[in-house]
Amino acid sequence: MKKLVESIGRRTSHSIEELGYVSVLLVDTLVWLVLGKSRQQPVRTAHIFHEALHIGVYAVPIVVVLCLSVGMMLAMQGLETLKPYGAQSQVVVGIALSVTREFAALIVGILVAGRSGSAIAARIGTMKESQEIDALRVIGITPVRYLVAPLLVAMMLMVPSLTILGDLAGLLGGAIYTAYELNMSIATYFDRSFAVLDMYDIFQGLIKSLVFAVIIVLVGVSNGFQVQGGAEGVGRATTRSVVLSISLIVVADMIFTFFLTR
Repeated sequence: MKKLVESIGRRTSHSIEELGYVSVLLVDTLVWLVLGKSRQQPVRTAHIFHEALHIGVYAVPIVVVLCLSVGMMLAMQGLETLKPYGAQSQVVVGIALSVTREFAALIVGILVAGRSGSAIAARIGTMKESQEIDALRVIGITPVRYLVAPLLVAMMLMVPSLTILGDLAGLLGGAIYTAYELNMSIATYFDRSFAVLDMYDIFQGLIKSLVFAVIIVLVGVSNGFQVQGGAEGVGRATTRSVVLSISLIVVADMIFTFFLTR
């Protein structure tokens, strides 16, 4: 029992320390974004576009494929569920609300966490182990300003953009299968979808996506900066970054859904 209590205490203490580290990292990043220019060390726009290219543009094909598939899956399940009640046409409403409020943002968040979050942790962890981060400090470049700030801005731009793309792909997937099953034209499907949607539904997904973007960056960067143990440590940090990011995204999604649907 004593060992169990000690283990819980150590884990709790470590979690609190890590939360404090992440909070300081976020504040430091925001300070550099706001005051970097006045300190003669602005965050380079070229760096932001470079990160945005890798985070967002290269992820477009897989986002479209996954969201299109989820839209079709929702149509399949919805039509089968509503068939006994003779209300198959109402599947349009369910797909429109589910995709825009929930599924597009969640799928994009999980995808970016697995794709870019792991890459962030691995890259920064490798730089730490090869002493490149120490070299940046020696030549007067703040690692947070040079590495973290462009990532945060790029992620907060691209994850909502991918979410909007996911909304359209999800609706298209639902339209394709519904057109096949109910002989409803795709134009009619989209007309009905846009008739039931309002800006609040779309903003729900966008708000979630912004939070997911911050989670992915902070978890990936913090794990990268805390790497120890060479190549094996980089691997552990990368795995932990993906698992922790996806876990926090799902929990955050549940919390936001609870409050935004009250």
